[in-house]
Amino acid sequence: MLRGQLRPALMITVVLCVLTGMIYPGIVTGLAQTLFPRQTGGSLVTVNGKVVGSALIGQPFTRAEYFHPRPSAAGSGYDATASAGTNKGPTDRKLADTLIGLRVDSALTEYSIQRGSVPSDLVTASASGLDPHISPANAQLQVLRVSRARRADSAAVRRVVDAHTEGRQFGIFGEPRVNVLLLNIAIDSTFPMPSAATAAAASSTH
Repeated sequence: MLRGQLRPALMITVVLCVLTGMIYPGIVTGLAQTLFPRQTGGSLVTVNGKVVGSALIGQPFTRAEYFHPRPSAAGSGYDATASAGTNKGPTDRKLADTLIGLRVDSALTEYSIQRGSVPSDLVTASASGLDPHISPANAQLQVLRVSRARRADSAAVRRVVDAHTEGRQFGIFGEPRVNVLLLNIAIDSTFPMPSAATAAAASSTH
């Protein structure tokens, strides 16, 4: 009796392993690579033939001439192998006072804005810690700093931000957003940083 039950059980296990572990994943992978080759490859972004990142994964930008992403709690920050949020609730005093509070104070000083005008994504990390986007309000706040660092017209920089502002998915899902990596690549291309010699010559004339 046991042998009669064991054989069908083993056969079902083998069949299901083949179907769900080989055939189904193979079909899905083949279709995905055919229909969405860029996405299945990780949505990698290249500049001059060199991979500089993924459009789906946030990375740190800290220099004044670049737009900065939202804060990250993934590992030591922007660690793609340790995607995570802070795991602190909204009533956690350390989150409110130490983390967010310090970021708010820094934003008020840097951007000369009122406390109620600070975009939430400027001072809070995403659930993944790897959000590649910031809000249009966040990006617009950074325009003046970036334009000054690059000696560029702020209105021209703002137009680049507007051109890289994405709307809601299908017009209804999510919120308008700006991909930080793609924006910074466009900024590098449109407003290249002046060379050290050019910068020195410009400063000597003032």
